[in-house]
Amino acid sequence: MLSAPPLSQGVGYGVVVGLGFAFAFAMILTTFVLKRYNYELQTSEMFSTAGRTVKSGLVASAVVSSWTWAATLLQSSSVAYQYGVSGPFWYASGATVQIILFATIAIELKRRAPNAHTFLEVIRARYGAVTHIVFMVFGLFTNILVTSMLLTGGSAVVTSLTGMSTAAACFLLPVGVVLYTMFGGIKATFLTDYAHTVVILVILLMFAFTTYATNVNLGSPSKVFDLLQEAAKRHPVEGNAGGSYLTMRSKDGAIFFVINIVGNFGTVFMDNGYYNKAIAASPVDALPGYIMGGLSWFAIPWLAATTMGLAALALESNPVFPTYPNRIAPADVSAGLVLPTAAVALLGSGGAVATLLLVFMAVTSAMSAELIAVSSIFTYDLYQTYINPRATGKQLIYMSHSMVIGFAVAMAAWSTGLYYIGISMGYLYLLMGVIISSAVLPATLTLMWSKQNWYAATFTPILGFICSLIAWLVTAQKEGGELTVATTGANIPMLAGNVVALLSPLVFVPVLTYAFGPQNYDWVSMKAIRRGDDHDLAVAANVDIELIPGERHNTAGEEEEQVKLLKASRIARWMTLGMTLALLILWPMPMYGSGYVFSKKFFTGWVVVGILWMFCSSFAVGLYPLWEGRKTSVRTFKAVWMDVTGRGQPAKRGVVTEGEGTDTPTEAVSEKVKM
Repeated sequence: MLSAPPLSQGVGYGVVVGLGFAFAFAMILTTFVLKRYNYELQTSEMFSTAGRTVKSGLVASAVVSSWTWAATLLQSSSVAYQYGVSGPFWYASGATVQIILFATIAIELKRRAPNAHTFLEVIRARYGAVTHIVFMVFGLFTNILVTSMLLTGGSAVVTSLTGMSTAAACFLLPVGVVLYTMFGGIKATFLTDYAHTVVILVILLMFAFTTYATNVNLGSPSKVFDLLQEAAKRHPVEGNAGGSYLTMRSKDGAIFFVINIVGNFGTVFMDNGYYNKAIAASPVDALPGYIMGGLSWFAIPWLAATTMGLAALALESNPVFPTYPNRIAPADVSAGLVLPTAAVALLGSGGAVATLLLVFMAVTSAMSAELIAVSSIFTYDLYQTYINPRATGKQLIYMSHSMVIGFAVAMAAWSTGLYYIGISMGYLYLLMGVIISSAVLPATLTLMWSKQNWYAATFTPILGFICSLIAWLVTAQKEGGELTVATTGANIPMLAGNVVALLSPLVFVPVLTYAFGPQNYDWVSMKAIRRGDDHDLAVAANVDIELIPGERHNTAGEEEEQVKLLKASRIARWMTLGMTLALLILWPMPMYGSGYVFSKKFFTGWVVVGILWMFCSSFAVGLYPLWEGRKTSVRTFKAVWMDVTGRGQPAKRGVVTEGEGTDTPTEAVSEKVKM
């Protein structure tokens, strides 16, 4: 914890509450504009799927924003502080491959279940109610864990920088998110994700240039390199080659790498938020959106941690460092306070403000995705499936709104409780794979393998969960002699639990499948999943239901889309396999195996590549979505200007906008769908 908060509580409340309401107001205004000028009625389908018409640039920025949690910035900087240059790379590569691999699942989901709202609907269509409920529990566990990490990490930083009450931060951070998510649905999530991503990229580039170009105490990769060598002499890293911070050979870093890979498989493949984005994407835009998003995201934790984690190591012997002459306390490292401490050392109060904005953006954008994910599960998988199968569009919207509020309040209270019992973001990050990763393989095979039977799908997650808990707790007892937060949160017990959770289904799935007989599923029942019935909302708004994006049905267009999706599926499998091998094996493993310690020239090149990659990410998810949506934006601004100045009225209800595409006259709707 910083000895004295560099900012006042007023600044903390101003950012958390004021900025939250500012975003909420902006999204309410945007929703009004889209309804008035772009023909977007907020039906249950629009709330949950954005009409299934979102283009690849916006999908990519949404993936980047949703995957940029508080942990992305805070935990990655913590492992850089602990293990050196290997930490940021292991974090980035160990969490990028899941997004890239998920592109294949996204394509299969759109092929096999074009009308689905959640991945749980697909589970139920294939296996029935019992399996559906099992996966619903694991899906909600995932959303609870992710939201807990967001609020515990975000509130810890807010408290450290401003002195604001942690409990107040837990309850106030979600307020603005709840408002704009309720008014705009997943479309609001996409739009705010874009704005948040741009702010995060700008701040991280500012930190990088400050550290490696302009700071008086650092100011160049060469100076940082020299200070890291001095730091290794003062406190060499046990298990690193030569005790150096400048090597990929790191024993604890490699353990973290495995834990990171396993846990993040769970939080991508079991988080309905990522399926929501795949569902909302236009069929031909899902693959490029996820590939572009995954590769763009890689630069964020890599450069952020290579900058802020290493800056903390380089500056901690300097009187400008907030904890000087002491190192950062292990509890504060686990809480994610390395980045804010380094920011204050680099830029003083300006660094504190930038960090506060950075964390606010990361927490709120990712939390919006979690709210939509949970809202969709309760609305479609619980309410419409088991409580009110004949629910109208109005009832579905009401349920969606209620669950957004209910989940936000529950998670604020839960995260406050975690703070008071000493569970930090770092602990939750290591734990998540133990809890949820046993469901990853059966969930994936539901869409990828026709032979997996009911027994394998239903019992594998439960058996894997039991095995992972046993492995985790028994190892913690054996290693630490007792079960406490400290012993259960150690690397070796977490490694045991995570590995068992992910790999035990490799045994359970084939054994159960072939013991009870393969299913040989024909994929037909998935296509029978129905969309929400929004006719009541359309009638109330005096709108033809067929003119609303996402509500039209065109058999010829759907058949053509299936052909394109089949082609995209083949491309996705080879592309994702190649990039996964590159990021996990071909790039890092030779450096790990050789025990190479970076030279000054190599370290400089390492930093430059990170900065260049971040610029590429900025173009991909910052500028490309603007270019992709230029026609819609220009037309909308013109319509607003003419309406405001009294020179014209909004377009009549015969013009439809396909996501971020071009105008589509009513009589040409069918042609547009075929494109």
